[in-house]
Amino acid sequence: MGFFDRNRDEVAAKGFDPARLPPGQYLTDRFPVLHVGDVPEYAPGEWSLTVFGMVQEPFTLSFEELTALPSTALTTDIHCVTKWSKFDTQWRGVRVADLIARAKPSEAASHVMAHAEQGYTANLPLADIVRDESLVAWEYGGEPIEPIHGGPVRLVVPHLYFWKSPKWLRGIEVRDSDKPGFWERNGYHMYGDPFLEQRFWGD
Repeated sequence: MGFFDRNRDEVAAKGFDPARLPPGQYLTDRFPVLHVGDVPEYAPGEWSLTVFGMVQEPFTLSFEELTALPSTALTTDIHCVTKWSKFDTQWRGVRVADLIARAKPSEAASHVMAHAEQGYTANLPLADIVRDESLVAWEYGGEPIEPIHGGPVRLVVPHLYFWKSPKWLRGIEVRDSDKPGFWERNGYHMYGDPFLEQRFWGD
């Protein structure tokens, strides 16, 4: 029996529904650190988030303004394209749907490009990023998100592979068409459903 089969048996032995674990994934209690570039550092008041693009009322929020908005707590499983999954992670943030609604998107809006530090981008369909569980998050496990995990603020879109949830989020661009982001330009799938194993082009 291979590692993945043993791990899936352990998932059931721990009382979890094995159906929560997508094919080709293994369950871990760790939170591996994976990212492109260096971990950014921010001076007080330096970080901001801008919602822009095909919207009637673009806006920019400071960290204090963002965290003053009504927030949502979320407990969810996350799945990395590098094959690890972590169950019951706990986040707090603002629903992306509320931010986009505030910006009043165009009727032609269909996709979003998430912009993060160092030019990192990730593309998502608008319908996915406005799901109730999609957050602009600043807390993980009841504490501020550590910089290595994307703090002060990251995107959390848990039903897709976690590269679609960029660390160090700085912008949400509403678009009328799809466009590949950083990893998509480098061979990753344009959508990234972990239960369909949409890891790479052609999957």
